[in-house]
Amino acid sequence: MSSVCTVLHSVPGRTRIRIHNEVFLPEVVEATIRSIPGIISATYSTLTGSVVIYHTYKKFPELCLAYIHSIFERNTFQSTKNVNEESKENMRRHIKDLGIVMGTFLLNKFWTVPFILSTPIGVLNPTTVAILYSCRDIIRNGLKSITKPNPDTLTTAAIVASIIKGSPQSALVIYIMSTISELLTEYTMNRTRGFVREMMEVDTPFAWLITESGQEVKVQTDEIKVGDQIVVFQGEKIPFDGNVLMYNGQVDQSAITGEHMPVHVSKDSYVYAGSIVTEGKISLRVDKVGDDLAVNRMIKLIEEAQEKQASIQMMSERFTKKVVPISFILAAVIYVVTRDWNRVLNMLVIDYVCGVKLSTATAISASIGKAARKGVLVKGGQTLETLSKVNTVIFDKTGTITEGKPIVTHIQTFNGYSEKDVLAFAASAEEHATHPIAEAIRSEAQYRAIEVPEHDDETFENVVGKGLSVIVNDELILVGSRGYMDDYEIKLETNYNTGVFVAKENEIIGIIEIEDQVRQGMNRCINQMRRNGIDEVVMLTGDYKQSAKKVANRTSVDEFFAEVMPQEKASYVRYLKKQKDRTIMMVGDGINDAPALAYADIGVTLGGKKTDIAMETADVVIHSDNPLLLSEVVKLSQRTMTVIKQNILATLFINTVAISLGTLGVIQPILGAAIHNAATIGVVINSAKLIFTGGKMNVLQLQDHSFNTWKDTIDNTGSSKYERVLSY
Repeated sequence: MSSVCTVLHSVPGRTRIRIHNEVFLPEVVEATIRSIPGIISATYSTLTGSVVIYHTYKKFPELCLAYIHSIFERNTFQSTKNVNEESKENMRRHIKDLGIVMGTFLLNKFWTVPFILSTPIGVLNPTTVAILYSCRDIIRNGLKSITKPNPDTLTTAAIVASIIKGSPQSALVIYIMSTISELLTEYTMNRTRGFVREMMEVDTPFAWLITESGQEVKVQTDEIKVGDQIVVFQGEKIPFDGNVLMYNGQVDQSAITGEHMPVHVSKDSYVYAGSIVTEGKISLRVDKVGDDLAVNRMIKLIEEAQEKQASIQMMSERFTKKVVPISFILAAVIYVVTRDWNRVLNMLVIDYVCGVKLSTATAISASIGKAARKGVLVKGGQTLETLSKVNTVIFDKTGTITEGKPIVTHIQTFNGYSEKDVLAFAASAEEHATHPIAEAIRSEAQYRAIEVPEHDDETFENVVGKGLSVIVNDELILVGSRGYMDDYEIKLETNYNTGVFVAKENEIIGIIEIEDQVRQGMNRCINQMRRNGIDEVVMLTGDYKQSAKKVANRTSVDEFFAEVMPQEKASYVRYLKKQKDRTIMMVGDGINDAPALAYADIGVTLGGKKTDIAMETADVVIHSDNPLLLSEVVKLSQRTMTVIKQNILATLFINTVAISLGTLGVIQPILGAAIHNAATIGVVINSAKLIFTGGKMNVLQLQDHSFNTWKDTIDNTGSSKYERVLSY
């Protein structure tokens, strides 16, 4: 059964099934599955060949799967190999039909063919027959929608009218040039699907499992579960997400993060399924399998992105529906007034629909594809359009502006103790702590090769949010904040209020300064966004204001708020959204950022450490740790909207001029058709090009702000949670 359909993921009430070997007509797949008792809905994606099924069952029944399998096996559906093959097949068919038409035309031009039939509707010769045959799909679709005319209806009318008039050359021009524009659009769509397919190609049927005895055993990947240890050798594809346990190597992650240069990975590095080990070998503990893999989550997001249209796209759809009937009405009016078939044909062969619709869809598809190629997932045309209007950016600090990995930057010593002594005692006290500060202290001690003394575990005491105490070498060691030192009445002859204070018995021996480093490229990213129209950059953080101010002084943010709770981040975003002319982008990576990401006009997750909930909530997902991709995607969105507007203006101008000249009888239908289709080809090329093309900063004065200035606007309930002043 698994050779035909496979359950990819299943939770109570929802199941995703992959259709193997063949991809069937979407409407038939959905209708058939919905006919099964207990099935609420079925949505088929041609991009991945999978069906999302909502059902009343807690667990999807094997009987239902067997029934679906039997239908597929009997080939009751019309199928093709897959959506990309179907697209390529369409392109090949278009090219073949184009060759038939051109060959027939040249044959008829230079050699008089006996088959010429005069009929009441004009002249049928090999050329017109070839055109009618090649346009069969257009004519079929046009006639099917005759009560609700669409662009194919207009094209069908123009082709038929040209043949009736005895002007097959006009029909030939219409067919050839419209086919060229369709081929260009199809080619661009194929390139976009190609980038998605690169991300999808994990297909590694086997993996090397390391058994409890340490042996390497080759097993099927579906036998691997979370927590297993596997080894990946040079030249092999990594089949699962996970943490590297031992060995090291070079890994090509371009399909996931967009980084073209291989990265060096060693112990504790995180690697993704679909990446390739180009040098060395790595052993990793499996962290994600199946639908949880980063690559599969990316596919899911891209699937959803295809369905989200920009308002400018929806506007073009509405424009199409209105313009087609108007063209028929105007053609009828012109015929009644002038009785001139040439002018009537000009109204039918020249329209605004093709240029606007094809170029808009092509531009958005090309941009999503180009972003995906760089490891940036943009969830649809609507996101692209909103992103182009962003003028205010809000950054979370830890893990977004900063790397989220604090390091020791300075150690101040007191009472005759050395830096080595201070680090040794602090590292011993923090040995079993899991917070980032403890990790920074231990890492520094390890880097300096300091021998860490043993401590008495039974004496260990931790005061959450303040510090800890423990006996080391029969002496009490205290590690924590200044307030923690005050609790023990330890005298401090220093103005320092920040840092990790280390005391031995009743005297201070040192202060360890720890800072979270600003992410490399962040300043450049912020300044590039300013050049692209971002007016204001704000930083929100739950850290203390002293730490926040240090980071703010090293970046070019306009303002910052410290000690902000997750709900307050969301409230601040809501407050800004109520102000006029604000389009807000929130950039974060953690669970505490998810509410703010949801409230912002555009939510962005940045970096490899982002959480799943932040990834699901965000509109843009950047898998790389490179912040410059953020400014690049902003620039890409603006360029996309500029191209779409250029295309709309060009289509309106060129076709309006052509229609005017055609109505006045200045140009013949064949020239009108050439102008119209040449304009369409031009704007489609203009859209398609999107997929192919592509020092110490001055610190701005930081402004003092308080939540009191906007608390009343945010919360009308009078809740006291917004009363706290957050100033520097």
